[in-house]
Amino acid sequence: MNTLLPAAFVLCWSSGFIGAKLGAETAATPTLLMWRFLPLAVVLVAAAALSRAAWRGLTLRGAGRQIAIGALSQSGYLLSVYYAIALGVSSGTTALIDGVQPLVAGALAGPLLRQYVSRGQWLGLWLGLSGVATVTVADAAAAGAEVAWWAYLVPFLGMLSLVAATFLEGRTRAPVAPRVALTIHCATSAVLFSGLALGTGSATPPADSSFWVATAWLVVLPTFGGYGLYWLILRRSGITEVNTLMFLMAPVTAVWGALMFGEHFGVQTALGLAVGLAAVAVVRRGGGASRTRLARSGRPARSGADGPAVPSGGRR
Repeated sequence: MNTLLPAAFVLCWSSGFIGAKLGAETAATPTLLMWRFLPLAVVLVAAAALSRAAWRGLTLRGAGRQIAIGALSQSGYLLSVYYAIALGVSSGTTALIDGVQPLVAGALAGPLLRQYVSRGQWLGLWLGLSGVATVTVADAAAAGAEVAWWAYLVPFLGMLSLVAATFLEGRTRAPVAPRVALTIHCATSAVLFSGLALGTGSATPPADSSFWVATAWLVVLPTFGGYGLYWLILRRSGITEVNTLMFLMAPVTAVWGALMFGEHFGVQTALGLAVGLAAVAVVRRGGGASRTRLARSGRPARSGADGPAVPSGGRR
């Protein structure tokens, strides 16, 4: 189980970049995002009406916090990813830029959540960054001057949005059932993206069947698989470990994009994949060593691999 969950998370999250590439070939970004979330939100809200017990402990303040988390982690993050790919940034490069997230989250985990990163974990994080940089340089060189330089800043903004949502969730004291959080997040995205599509006059979906294939792909794999597993692993293993897995998104997406779309994949990309795998191993080992030392000392664990600073009842 410890291996299957991270592997499923990496594949499902990476599939989102591939699905965005598929969708960008069929419709504008607001159109694709609106029809990805509108039917999904309707289904989730209808299901919520049949399972009211899970919603009984949700306060108005808690609902507002979940709306903010959804707007950051889903709406803001996905809009930047889709827009970057629509601007010509490859799916692999978009994933690579998002790979900076672990360092940002790791640096802020201590002062914000009191989840201090061990020396071994920092080594793994910097190792992962070097792998990301290796693949990024190779991919950017292959793209040449076809993509404007500022387009690479767009997914960076999305990465910051996801980091902000992660810490907002980590500071939540009252736990929320995963299906409740998913429903609120998707409903928030449906409202925001529908407003964006209507405002830009791009709400009408294309008749091409490939658009609906891409939409179904994005609903099943990244939303239920990637997004759901992100929060599950976050609560079970903590910010450092879940964000270290993000280092694997870039090389996995690069391989996937090369096989599916003919995107660049060379020796440097393969090297970056190997370094990313090594980074995950180093961080996991560092987190385990930290927990062992703390257990022997009898002090409460504060490692970044221990989970968000929420009550013990919030661990799932």
